[in-house]
Amino acid sequence: MAIFSIIFPLIFMVSLGYLLTRLTFFNKEQISGISKFTFYVSIPAFLFINMLAAPLSQSFDVKSLLVFYLPVLAVYTLGYRFNRQFAQTHLKSRDASAVFALGSSYSNTVLVGLPIIMAAIGEAMIGQVFMIITFHSALLFAITFILAARAGEQGFSWGTFTRNMVLNPVVLSISLGMIANAVGLSLFAALEGGLILLAKPALACALFVLGANLSFYKISQDWPLALCASFLKIILLPACVFITGKWLLVLPAQTLTMLVLLSASPLGVNAYLIATELKQHESTLGTTVVLSTILSVLSFSIWLALLT
Repeated sequence: MAIFSIIFPLIFMVSLGYLLTRLTFFNKEQISGISKFTFYVSIPAFLFINMLAAPLSQSFDVKSLLVFYLPVLAVYTLGYRFNRQFAQTHLKSRDASAVFALGSSYSNTVLVGLPIIMAAIGEAMIGQVFMIITFHSALLFAITFILAARAGEQGFSWGTFTRNMVLNPVVLSISLGMIANAVGLSLFAALEGGLILLAKPALACALFVLGANLSFYKISQDWPLALCASFLKIILLPACVFITGKWLLVLPAQTLTMLVLLSASPLGVNAYLIATELKQHESTLGTTVVLSTILSVLSFSIWLALLT
């Protein structure tokens, strides 16, 4: 019953977004507007307010970062080698393999991971969650772009990449919240009240938008590769995080729960956008977004039963 009470509200919001869009109650342009509000206004307000209040001394933990990122890098490498070995000839290039590796290891931390963690263990670990999120995109996107640049004629610009990452609304809002926290900034009551009001719909809107966007993706003929990427992402990766945190680096139970749930999140939509930018595995990653999101319900249920 406890697991059902955690999972059901999240499934409800995702399903509502999917159904209302499929029934054309909302069209693509309207969902785009809701998405823009969610990712550029509400979620940044939510992240800033919570990072401002987070206990910084407990948020940066090297062992937690290692327990999360060592398995992520291992699964990324495995995904890269898998694609080089088993994909069709026209998809075996280094840049295509880098994109497949990204699709096997990049988690939807904000739209899915954060709501699941908040529902399962509350706000106790939110500072550490934000630390993971801050480095997550930067690390995996940098590796993917570097490998793709090596494979082709295009160059990789650290300046452009750094600027895009720093100005990312998620990274920027967490960073500003961290700085404000570190210097002891105290917001005046009216501004704090406004930001809290903006932050309230963040998680619900994020789940609704996720469901709406799923209605725009189709299951392609590349579903076998997408199924393999989904297995690596929502089965192998959290298992590796669990093993690393349980027996190798030995983390507290609540911290381990947070990291496993974060790693068990389905593939993030941003990985699909990278695939379209590099023109490699677009249909594979689009299908992986759908499959991993659907299958993550089972994965989350299993991990919640084991860890909570």
